Order: sequence, then C-alpha cells, then structure tokens
Amino acid sequence: MAIFDEALFAIIETVYIALIATLVSIPITLIVSFASARNLMNENKFTLFIYATLRLISNFVRSIEPLIWAIIFSVWIGIGPYAGMLALLIHSIASNAKLYSEAIESIEEGPVEAISATGANKIQIIWYAVVPQIILPFLSFTIYRWDINVRMATIIGLVGGGGIGTMLIQYQGLAQWHEVGLIVIMIALVVWIMDYISTKIRQAIY
Repeated sequence: MAIFDEALFAIIETVYIALIATLVSIPITLIVSFASARNLMNENKFTLFIYATLRLISNFVRSIEPLIWAIIFSVWIGIGPYAGMLALLIHSIASNAKLYSEAIESIEEGPVEAISATGANKIQIIWYAVVPQIILPFLSFTIYRWDINVRMATIIGLVGGGGIGTMLIQYQGLAQWHEVGLIVIMIALVVWIMDYISTKIRQAIY
C-alpha cells in the first residue's frame, strides 16, 4: 500500500487521457463521418472522391492498433501522457467515423425527401432531417468509445503512453510483485466502474 497514492494519481491520469482523447475526437469525427456517408456524398464525382478518400484513410488508420500508434507518437514527441492521448485520439476518430457514417447511411429517407421538397439547402437537410435520427446513436457510440479508451489507455502505457500502464511496467520490470498486484487490482476496479457507468448512461439515453 506504500505506492497507493502514486498509483491513484496514475489511474486518474489514465482516465483523463481517455477522456481528453474522446472529447477532442468528437468535432473532428462529426465532420469526417458526414463526409464519409455515401448517401450524403453521392451528388457528383467530386463528393464521391472525397467520400472514397476519407473511407480509405480511416480504414488505414483504424487497421493500426492504438498500441502501435502509441509507439509511433512516443518516438516522435517523447514518452508521456500526451503521446498516449494522441494515439487514442487518432484511433478514436477513425473508429467512430465508421460507426457514425454507417448510422447516417441507415437513416430513414422519408424525412430527407420531405425536407428536400421544401427547397431546403444541404445544411438544412442535414440539420433537420439527418441529425434528429442519429443523435442518440452518436451519443451511445461516443460514451462506449470512452469506455474502450479507458481500457486502451492502460495498455498503451506499457509502451510509454503514460498513466497506470507505465507504472505497471516499471514495477513489473523490478519484479516487485506486491506492487504489481495492487496496480492490477486498481486497474480492474476502474475498468469495472467505467463499464458500469457507461452502461447506465447508455440505458438512460435509450
């Protein structure tokens, strides 16, 4: 228990790494997801080119695990929580963009046609016909992503991404197994608490 205070600070840092990565990803993901939805980008060849390009980039970024991105950013900008946050951020954008865009592509076309018939422009169509249909799935996906990021923030700490993972690998390397046991128990508790909270929030949304 001598390292409890240090471990508590590290686990709070881990949760904040995941939270900041999730929050910063939201506005970028929204823009990318709307531009990655085929039903909104099939007007001409230029918009289809944007759609195909963004899909290709997001598929590439998503195919690389956050652990690998954490290694890349740790080498690029140095070991620490900032590198871990950037790794989670870029993977969150790519992963949520796919979920968001698929939610947009599965909307009911009736409201879109009705708003279009009034002479509304593209922005008005999206705001009044698309957004009301996707806001609840978007909230659910985002909360679930924060839950995933908390777990991943622990793993990327093992390669220099900061937080509790970095502390875990240090004590494991010194073979201080009692300290390692405490850290593992704290990680398990935090993951369980986050899973419980995210589940309750998603249930309240729906």
